Amino acid sequence: MASVMLQGTGSDVGKSVLVAGLCRLFTNRGLTVRPFKPQNMSNNAAVTADGGEIGRAQALQALACRTPPTTDMNPVLIKPQSDTGAQVVVHGRVLGQLRAADYQQRKGELLGAVLASYARLRVGVDLVIVEGAGSPAEINLRPGDIANMGFARPAGVPVVLVGDIDRGGVIAALVGTRVVLDNDDAAMIRGFLINKFRGDPRLFDDGYAEIARRTGWSGLGVVPWLAAARQLPAEDAVVLDTAARGGGAVTIAVPMLSRIANFDDFDPLLHEPGVRLVMVPPGQPIPADAALVIIPGTKATIADLAFLRAQGWDIDIAAHVRRGGRLLGICGGYQMLGTSIADPQGVEGAPETVAGLGYLPVETLFTGDKTLTEVTGTSVGDGATFDGYEIHSGRTVVAPGTAPLLRLKDGSFDGAISPDGRVAGCYIHGLFGHPAQRAAWLAQLGAVSDGIDQSQRVDAALDTLAAALAEHVDTEALLAIARTAA
Repeated sequence: MASVMLQGTGSDVGKSVLVAGLCRLFTNRGLTVRPFKPQNMSNNAAVTADGGEIGRAQALQALACRTPPTTDMNPVLIKPQSDTGAQVVVHGRVLGQLRAADYQQRKGELLGAVLASYARLRVGVDLVIVEGAGSPAEINLRPGDIANMGFARPAGVPVVLVGDIDRGGVIAALVGTRVVLDNDDAAMIRGFLINKFRGDPRLFDDGYAEIARRTGWSGLGVVPWLAAARQLPAEDAVVLDTAARGGGAVTIAVPMLSRIANFDDFDPLLHEPGVRLVMVPPGQPIPADAALVIIPGTKATIADLAFLRAQGWDIDIAAHVRRGGRLLGICGGYQMLGTSIADPQGVEGAPETVAGLGYLPVETLFTGDKTLTEVTGTSVGDGATFDGYEIHSGRTVVAPGTAPLLRLKDGSFDGAISPDGRVAGCYIHGLFGHPAQRAAWLAQLGAVSDGIDQSQRVDAALDTLAAALAEHVDTEALLAIARTAA
């Protein structure tokens, strides 16, 4: 069994996209491939086939391998709930809440869980492609590390280091990483990749050679800026465009909450020709011309409700509703639209009960259990099909006589809708991915959908990435490195 790990000179150098593209490339060549990330930090999570949750990047990479995602692909998931604390998910289930400093001290205890997942995942497959987190150059985090060299060394997985030339300083980033690593860690690195190059790569020949000379590592290629990556769901909110996207006549606005989660819900809207999607950054007003405002999911509903109010967005939303605009809440956003949110056990933070925005007659109670399930169904009003997933804490009780928004395949209902049909909420993520469901929402706004299934768009983008990597990466050298794994 072969295995190789892509680590980066920093965060957001494109590791997730490269792993996804390589997974599809080698899968298309007939190999049985699996993705693996020992530790991930993200509020963008996916529900797995075995009933847990992992980072959405690993779910995308599983799709690239044409296999269902499992919790072993991302055994440790950290979901930030505040600037200093996070929810820790191990093997798909919530382990508990930890402050950042406490997690730094205890993360080494999770190495056994990480290695167990890796051992299970590699059985019967040809190739495992592992993604690191952050950078091994963060040597202050090396004690107890399970994300980079702290995994690679005990697992015996060779490393390829990725540098992002688009951000500048790539020579210093790669060579500097070699300088700060201790010799045993540096010995795990067998090659390097240059990512996100714009222009003629021959202009970098001298720099490429200098990196190889100074590090002793083999260059495996210069990957160009890949436009197809924009078709893929992003994992980190830091990459969200805060400017308007699209030139359509219909404006849809999404306020960017401080702990926004599963924001790839809105990716299908980015590609609609009739839509102008505005991700509203903190400190900016919600556009007055918005036809639809969507309050997104969040990892910390009560805290982000306070954040929403602090930006004055509650006032903007009230004006929007008075003008007859439509309002939709998804997951945490749905909870905010209700009359109250109670957290007596301190699931999200200090125990408290707060008033919601009051647009729907629903009340939410947080409990220790978590809903993780894939769902399909139809809209109650127009019968439009959808498929998606639920991933949330809390139970929402809908007042008697309130119309539900969605009917699930099992006959149950989800969500609520106001009597005039202009305010709605539900727990379902991925609602706009199905073309029929998206077309129904856009029809209410006076726009016509392109009718493309988002999953087909993503799948085509993965094939495009794979073809580009086949052209620009020395895949035979990469496989040769992978075959040296223990």
